[in-house]
Amino acid sequence: MAKRFMCETLGTACLGLSMALAAPAAFALADIIETPARPTELAPQSLLTDATRAGDRIVSVGERGHVIYSDDQGQSWTQAEVPVAVTLTAVDFGTEQHGWVVGHSGVVLHSSDSGETWELQLDGIQAAELVIASKEDQIAELEERIEQAPEEEKADLEWALDDLFFALENTQADMEIGPVNPFLDVWFEDENHGFVVGAYGMILRTQDGGQTWEDWAPKLDNPTNFHYNSIAEVAGGALVVVGEAGQIHVSVDGGESWEKRESPYDGSLFGVTGTGRVNEVLAFGLRGNTLLSTDLGRSWTMVPNEGGATLNNAAVAEDGRITLVGNGGAVLMSTNNGESFRPYFRNDREGVMGVVPLPGTNLLLVGEGGVEITDARGRNLN
Repeated sequence: MAKRFMCETLGTACLGLSMALAAPAAFALADIIETPARPTELAPQSLLTDATRAGDRIVSVGERGHVIYSDDQGQSWTQAEVPVAVTLTAVDFGTEQHGWVVGHSGVVLHSSDSGETWELQLDGIQAAELVIASKEDQIAELEERIEQAPEEEKADLEWALDDLFFALENTQADMEIGPVNPFLDVWFEDENHGFVVGAYGMILRTQDGGQTWEDWAPKLDNPTNFHYNSIAEVAGGALVVVGEAGQIHVSVDGGESWEKRESPYDGSLFGVTGTGRVNEVLAFGLRGNTLLSTDLGRSWTMVPNEGGATLNNAAVAEDGRITLVGNGGAVLMSTNNGESFRPYFRNDREGVMGVVPLPGTNLLLVGEGGVEITDARGRNLN
C-alpha cells in the first residue's frame, strides 16, 4: 500500500509531517522530539487541531507542540509547558487532572495537572518497536497454524501471512527513517485505561495510565492496515473506531474485543461521536458524508449534508445539540439527535478542526485561524 496521510484532515499540519518524512532519523529525534515547544503569544492564533474540556478548563492543541488552556471560557489563554515541537493532533482527559495528547512522530504526552505541564510517554520509535514485536509474534503463531492446517485452508492463511510480512517490513523500514507515523486520536476512560489510534492501523492500549502500552491492532479486522482516524465512546459505553476506506469497528466490552461493521460509505471517515442517546453513533468524513446508526453500527442512515464540506470533528452539548465542524469554515448544527443538520459557514472560510460547546448556544472553534468564539448563527464574538 502506498504511503499516504490524511491532509484533508490535518490541513497545513501535513507540512510538518512531510518535513519529518523527508528528514533523517537524527534530525527527527533531536530537532522534533527532543526540542520543547517555544513559548509564543501567537499560539492562540496559530493552527489548532483539537480542543476539549478538563473540568471547567478548556485545553487545545496544535502545531509546533502548542498546548494552550483557558479558565474563562476561551476569553484568555495560557501556553502549557510541552517537551516536543511536533504537530499535535488530538487531546482527551480521562479525569479533570489526567489528560493525554497525541501527534506526529508517534508522540504521546501526559499531564497530571489539568494540562499545565506535559511529559513525553511514548514516541514513534518506541511505538514501532511495540508493533514489530507484536507482528513477529503473530507471524510465528500463523506459521504454526499453517503447518497444522488442512490443505484446503492453507491458501487463505498464507495470504494472511504475506500481509503480516508486508506490514512488518513496512514498519522496519520506517525505523530506518525515524519516528514518522502519527497518532491521530486518543481516548481515555479514566486515569488508567485508554487507547491511541493512528496511521497504518496503529492502535495501542494502556491499562496503567501510559506507563506501558500494548499493540492492540490484532484485535481489529484491518488486514490492509488502513488508517484509524478517530475513537470515541457513545452513550451506553460502547467504543467506536473509524478510519480510512469506511472502516468502522465497535467494542462493547471496553475495547477487549472488536467487531467490524459494514459501512454504506467506503471513503475516509475522519470522526465519530455519540448523539447522547444509548447505542447511537454518528460517523462523518470526506466530502461531508455523514452516517447515523441507532443500533451500534448494525444499520446506517445517510444524513443529508447540503454543504458537502469535509467534516473533521464534533461535539455534543449538555442540551443535546450536536455540532459538526470541517473544512471551508463549515459548522453544522443538529437539534434532533443527528437526523438532520443546519449548516452555516463563517465568513473567513478557514478550516475548523475542533469545537467545544460554551454556556448558552455559543461555540468555541479551533482550526487554521486559531481560536474563535461564535454564536449559534456563526457570528464572531472574539
